[in-house]
Amino acid sequence: MPTRHDIRNVAIVAHVDHGKTTIVDAMLKQAGAFAAHQQLDDRMMDSNDLEREKGITILAKNTAVKYHPKDGGAPITINIIDTPGHADFGGEVERGLSMVDAVVLLVDASEGPLPQTRFVLRKALQQRLPVILCINKTDRPDSRIDEVVNETYDLFLDLDADEDQIEFPIVYACGRDGIASLTKPENGTVPADSDNLEPFFSTILEHVPAPSYDEEAPLQAHVTNLDADNFLGRIALLRVEQGELRKGQTVAWIKRDGTISNVRITELMMTEALTRKPAEVAGPGDICAVAGIPDIMIGETLADPENPIALPLITVDQPAISMTIGTNTSPLVGRGGTGKGADAKSAVKQRKVTARQVKDRLDRELIGNVSLRVLDTERPDAWEVQGRGELALAILVEQMRREGFELTIGKPQVVTKEVDGKTHEPVERLTVDVPEEHMGAVTQLMGVRKGRMDNMSNHGSGWVRMEFVVPSRGLIGFRTEFLTNTRGTGIAHSIHEGHEPWFGTLTTRNNGSLVADRAGAVTAFAMTNLQERGVLFTDPGTEVYEGMIVGENSRSDDMDVNITKEKKLTNMRSASADSFEAIVPPRKLSLEQSLEFCRDDECVEVTPEAVRIRKVILDQNARGRASSRAKNG
Repeated sequence: MPTRHDIRNVAIVAHVDHGKTTIVDAMLKQAGAFAAHQQLDDRMMDSNDLEREKGITILAKNTAVKYHPKDGGAPITINIIDTPGHADFGGEVERGLSMVDAVVLLVDASEGPLPQTRFVLRKALQQRLPVILCINKTDRPDSRIDEVVNETYDLFLDLDADEDQIEFPIVYACGRDGIASLTKPENGTVPADSDNLEPFFSTILEHVPAPSYDEEAPLQAHVTNLDADNFLGRIALLRVEQGELRKGQTVAWIKRDGTISNVRITELMMTEALTRKPAEVAGPGDICAVAGIPDIMIGETLADPENPIALPLITVDQPAISMTIGTNTSPLVGRGGTGKGADAKSAVKQRKVTARQVKDRLDRELIGNVSLRVLDTERPDAWEVQGRGELALAILVEQMRREGFELTIGKPQVVTKEVDGKTHEPVERLTVDVPEEHMGAVTQLMGVRKGRMDNMSNHGSGWVRMEFVVPSRGLIGFRTEFLTNTRGTGIAHSIHEGHEPWFGTLTTRNNGSLVADRAGAVTAFAMTNLQERGVLFTDPGTEVYEGMIVGENSRSDDMDVNITKEKKLTNMRSASADSFEAIVPPRKLSLEQSLEFCRDDECVEVTPEAVRIRKVILDQNARGRASSRAKNG
């Protein structure tokens, strides 16, 4: 079969924070993608605000560099897909891998292969893609290059890789400095026999197969991603598998349900560096963007109208975690962050508080996110949203919040399934790295959550790595407690491991809640009296309502408190009248921490300015009746 030697398609996969986006930056700079006077940011591929804030890649994105071989040959286009390293965004990884012919597996020279490395590598090996191993961050003082290479070989064997896949080339790199080498450097040093990424580029050209095609085959192009443009409307990103795609051409659009309709390509674009440039034609192996098809979806095919042949749909893993997302039903709905509507009238007008707006937004998210499901519930203003993990769903809620939505979010639950008449729940493989002195605390924490230890290794550096198989339910709310117990030193990562029979009841949060018993503004006087009862979440002056959770009780049961109580003032003063007791600063919970904190009878109210935790039933008396009914059956 003929091949196109002027193009290579490669995905960069790795665990979170092992340096994928940084090394792509260095590749773009060294391939001359930018003019000398251009001001460049770090992590240019992380274009989303949330990606920059959290320091992780959320969306799979593609870029292209023109590489000029040192022997003076014709320039070669290298299409690079930067994939997320987090298993919660696995749908993005699967789509990215469907566009490429090989992967670069990036592994930190100190941390070695971690759970997400296993996750992304498993996906690549399932698709029979060749692998190039890149040991990154060789300059870390605690790097251990030989051990990490051996651990990677063990991981390949563990994932049943065949002989061809295990014979992978190894590149050693320091992505931050833009240096790569084929010779192993000393631990903790930058490769000395190179001052650029030339060995990395040449390894890609040598080991990534050039796209092959059949000259007689009709057009086939696979839609792998979607984007939007204010002028062009919906843009479909696709890889041309066979034939040629031209601007103005009429093609057959094969939809997910198998129906076919003819559409015209109004605009064709190819990626150069970080921008899309208009193009006239895209050939086999090219990754391009087309406009003119308003309702096109991921996984569909563009084909020859005379001989339409569909490509297989993109399949993704099933969701493991669900949460209920509905309209905001609190007394402060649509009234700004302080609850005083007059303060922010202009902002309040932009609020999106109706069920129709929330449903439209969730439907829009489904278009570009193949790993998400939205199901109807008994209530017309709430929907069950299922996703890969807690983080993926929290990212969706955070994006909606920034767009002006006000929402009520239920406690995350696991998605169960029936196997042979028995309920099975999702389980995770959790890898924990902790200093030796915190081993006991972590083992105890996992024991409460029905975790089963599978493996334990001691690197001899004072750190221990433990692997647990634990129900996904047990990890909801785990991270905050884990960081507290390990004094912020522990590192924990988990990936989906399949389904096992229901583990039984889990009690993960021992403390109850402090619940406001009336509406009003929080006073410093009331806070000083209540802070010995537990940890408070609110500042003085914050508007609260009955049923809103204002703190964590030091005991296991809930306590209704009056946090709006004012000091009685008289016209008499005495030496002991003023108490200058210091207020302990409240604990501010992020959106993810609030979702972790929730119990079954609690939910999270999310507005653009504030995240509040509240009881599902706000009225104190109604709540008491409901709990007594539950106890008495």
